[in-house]
Amino acid sequence: MIERLVVVGSGVMGRGIAYVGAVGGFQTTLVDIKQEQLESAQKEIASIFEQGVARGKLTDSERQEAEARLSYSLDLAAAVRDADLVIEAVPEKLELKKQVFETIDAHAPASCYFATNTSTMSPTEIGSFTKRPERVIAMHFFNPVHKMKLVEIIRGLETSDETAQVAKEAAERMGKETVVVNEFPGFVTSRISALVGNEAFYMLQEGVGTPEEIDKAIKLGLNFPMGPFELADLVGLDTRLNNLKYLHEKLGEKYRPAPLLEQYVKAGRLGRKTGRGVYDYTNRENG
Repeated sequence: MIERLVVVGSGVMGRGIAYVGAVGGFQTTLVDIKQEQLESAQKEIASIFEQGVARGKLTDSERQEAEARLSYSLDLAAAVRDADLVIEAVPEKLELKKQVFETIDAHAPASCYFATNTSTMSPTEIGSFTKRPERVIAMHFFNPVHKMKLVEIIRGLETSDETAQVAKEAAERMGKETVVVNEFPGFVTSRISALVGNEAFYMLQEGVGTPEEIDKAIKLGLNFPMGPFELADLVGLDTRLNNLKYLHEKLGEKYRPAPLLEQYVKAGRLGRKTGRGVYDYTNRENG
């Protein structure tokens, strides 16, 4: 039975996972190496709790109970010492993930399960950084975590049936729907999302339409909840570019990043987090 959850990395995804973990009833610890990051996460999580109560998603007592289950730590080794499940949510850099998994493998109990929140990277390779690859799996959450219904669960080569079941049950306890798939570059959602987003940049580059027109066409014509440019600005153009580079390397030419996307990233236009991406967020709201 999973009761103690540790989330590693307090960025956009990590803080969202910590929130749904606490609401789902897990004793949850959010870990980061920077105090200011943890403080920022704590403020945002408090705001999400307030919104949840205001919208009737949580009662005030449920909010108080969930907040009491949530703690913050700068000490990864100490945090995982009695963990049942560790979900890593650090940036998509293999060397960084390697450091995290080697640390948690050395300090977490033998009974602990490990998950990586990744949209493209190999749970098989990440599992090889540990002495328990059968207990390693990918749990791909979506942004914003507290609103998006799906967790895509990806089995590595050595992932056991038990580990897959534990990940599925943990996600469902967090209020999520799940799909369990086998590892292949990009899994299901990232392969499709990357293709659509990249094609949108090619269309913009070719002068087919404005970002607003392309987004509106995709939303209303194909019934997507967000346009490809709105989504790219939300997840970060640098993140989208890194994913495309990985998929281009693994799956070939159809994933070659659009030159315009690369230009935007070089210009520092990374999306909402920098105030400007495809759209400008400094003076007005978009999307």
